[in-house]
Amino acid sequence: MRALFIFSMFLLFTSDICLSQQMKSVLIFSKTTGFRHESISKGVQTVSRLLDESGINATHTEDASYFCTDSLSKYDAVLFLSTTGDILTKEQKVAFQEFIQSGKGYVGIHAASDTEYNWPWYGRLVGGYFSSHPAVQEATINVVDKNHPSTKHLQNIWIHRDEWYDFKDVKPGLNILMTLDEKSYQGGKMGKFHPIAWFQEFDGGRSFYTGLGHTNESFDSANFQKHILGGIFYVLKYN
Repeated sequence: MRALFIFSMFLLFTSDICLSQQMKSVLIFSKTTGFRHESISKGVQTVSRLLDESGINATHTEDASYFCTDSLSKYDAVLFLSTTGDILTKEQKVAFQEFIQSGKGYVGIHAASDTEYNWPWYGRLVGGYFSSHPAVQEATINVVDKNHPSTKHLQNIWIHRDEWYDFKDVKPGLNILMTLDEKSYQGGKMGKFHPIAWFQEFDGGRSFYTGLGHTNESFDSANFQKHILGGIFYVLKYN
C-alpha cells in the first residue's frame, strides 16, 4: 500500500510539473490616450475566450503600472489591442524592453501601430507606424506566407471587410504574411507593396502584428480569430 501511495503521489507531482510547463500567460493591454476603438471590448472578450479555450491564462488591463519587472515576470507575452497614443512612462518602457529582451513575446492588433510614435524602439518592435486609412470596406488580401501558424488555415486569397491601414516607417526585413491588393478597394496609398500582417524576431523576443481588427464584426470572423491565435502561438514559441 505504501508503495502504491508513493507511486500515486509521484504521478500527481509529475503531472503538475507538465501542466506548469505547458501553461502560458498573456497580458492583454488596451490603454488609449488617442482615438479609442469601439471594438476594444469585443476584441478583449474574443481574445480572452480564445486563450482560455487554448489553455492559456489571460489577464486584461488598461493599467500601465503592470509594466514593471515584478508584474511582467508573470507573463510570457503582452498583446497590445488597439492601443493609441503615448501610454507608458520612461520607467515602464525600460521594464517592457527588458521583458522582450528576456525572450518574451509581443502581439499587436490594429491600432497598436498608432502608439508611441516618439519611441523608436517600439516602432521597430511593431514593425511600422500607422499613417492613414480610408473608409471601412471590403478588400482582397494576398496571403503570401502560408507556413506560419497565423495564416496556415487561409486560402491564397482572403476577402475581408475592415479598416485598411497605410503604414509609414515600415521596418526592412520583416517576414511579411499578408499584403493588400489596393486595386480591390478605394483609398490605399502604399502602392503595389502594401503589407498588412507580419512577424519577426526582435531584440531577443518575438513579435507579431496584424493591421486587421477595427470593427466588432471582424472579431466574429473565424478566419480572423485563427489569425490572431496563430500569432499568439508564434510569440509563445508553440511552433
